[in-house]
Amino acid sequence: MSSSGERTPIYDPLARGVIAGLTLRHGRGHLLRATYEGIACGVRQILDSFGPAQRIVAVGGGTQGGLWTQIVSDVCGVEQVLPRQTIGAAYGDALLAAIGVAAVPPETDWAEPDRVVRPDRSTAETYATLLQTYTELYPATREQIHRLARSAQ
Repeated sequence: MSSSGERTPIYDPLARGVIAGLTLRHGRGHLLRATYEGIACGVRQILDSFGPAQRIVAVGGGTQGGLWTQIVSDVCGVEQVLPRQTIGAAYGDALLAAIGVAAVPPETDWAEPDRVVRPDRSTAETYATLLQTYTELYPATREQIHRLARSAQ
């Protein structure tokens, strides 16, 4: 079994996921939410590595439920535009191809907004603490995770 590890901004093919802070009182719902929050923290790291975002457009199946997009907006502190068409990559590829062959002008935007997810400012302090812990976990567990990754090869 192979793993892609972690890409931007960590760039570590041996990186693996970690579940930290789990207790007996936690159930499946907690694990699902923690997964969403971990992914949102990863999105935040990516955004921070590129500098301030002018606009975030979310696409794909994760945009349908509401909870995931809200958590991403809360953790990142940015609004997300959810377009009517959420198929994502194929739609974006088609737009880039159309721009590339001059079928449409370069400023064409096919991401017609359907709704906007705004961050809930009341979660900012909680997620700032979570983000700090999240960013500390990788360097704190890197050696152990690499050892586990090598033993599974």
